[in-house]
Amino acid sequence: MIKNKIDVQTKDRLDKDGEVSLKISDLSDFRQKSPNLNMFAHVTLPVGKSIDFHVHKGESETYYILSGKGLYNDNGESKIVTPGCVTLTPSGTGHSLKNLGDVDLEFIALIISD
Repeated sequence: MIKNKIDVQTKDRLDKDGEVSLKISDLSDFRQKSPNLNMFAHVTLPVGKSIDFHVHKGESETYYILSGKGLYNDNGESKIVTPGCVTLTPSGTGHSLKNLGDVDLEFIALIISD
């Protein structure tokens, strides 16, 4: 299957104040062909925004950082992430990410069920 850029839908997630906290471009509406694929997306985290700490159960998540600079909490250990960094959050562990830069933090997110 092939998906063209024109077919990719981008959705804004709003925070409690109604501001855009994330932009998610879903690259993976192939779930009927790959049921273990929960997410394959290009994610944009605006300046100053963050993804709160959360634990993955029954699935793992990987980020591939494309641009920007962030503070990644890897199950309690904080690390700076920049373009080219790859993260892995296995099932049963947690993570968070905060944009520390002065530009949007962009990354590919992949979530696969166990």
